[in-house]
Amino acid sequence: MWHLVCGDNAVAGVTHVIGAHEAEAGLRVLRDDLAVGPLADVDMPPCAARAAFWRALWPEAVRPVPDFATDLPADARWIAALAEQSRPVTVWHGDSASEQLLLARVAHALADSALPLWEVCCGTGDSRVASRRAVAMHAPEALAALAKPREVDATRRRQLAGQWRTALLDQALVRRWHAGTFHGEDFGRIDASLLQFCPAEGKPLARVMADVMAHCDGFFATDYLLFWRARELAAAGHIVLSGEAGAHGYGGLQARLIL
Repeated sequence: MWHLVCGDNAVAGVTHVIGAHEAEAGLRVLRDDLAVGPLADVDMPPCAARAAFWRALWPEAVRPVPDFATDLPADARWIAALAEQSRPVTVWHGDSASEQLLLARVAHALADSALPLWEVCCGTGDSRVASRRAVAMHAPEALAALAKPREVDATRRRQLAGQWRTALLDQALVRRWHAGTFHGEDFGRIDASLLQFCPAEGKPLARVMADVMAHCDGFFATDYLLFWRARELAAAGHIVLSGEAGAHGYGGLQARLIL
């Protein structure tokens, strides 16, 4: 059995549930945050546009830089090959748009395959900030109590595969998950939220980003995504960033709104 999770933070909990031996043999971590950035070539190695997006987003001060040009095509080829092997696949997911997109991506890859697809649902079904739960948000013991694998039936597999095809075609840059469907948009809503929480007298950028995260329904806005959008807003003359980069490339920065 393959066990697929979205991001490294889910590894400890899932390993606790399935056991170290099973995890060593079949736990696969997919690190691409599918909720953001262009998806048109994500399943088409060398995934040049997808890799270019992540290179532009990655903070200059943070090292090492992931090898996006190698890792993203490798993931695409691995997912495409799932239908050609004999292991069933289990996707662990919660209310993260990225986790839900991974499930849809795998369903699409297995669209013409009789290979069993299983899911472990770890969310609430509500992607609003106050209610949502990603896999990594559960303590290992709590995750064990939630872990009730169920096979994805043919109708749901077709629905999920169709959602993935739509996501590939809609040219959105942000995908929010709400009521079981994805809603695409550009970066305008995120940028507006950053400006909303950035005062004219200045404020630590980390605090501004935390305020945006606390009001971001539908997907998990990461610190690196928000730091990139803050740099773009600064380049466009909407805010001023000052100070030393600090931890994670932004820890010592202040943000000030230009009126």
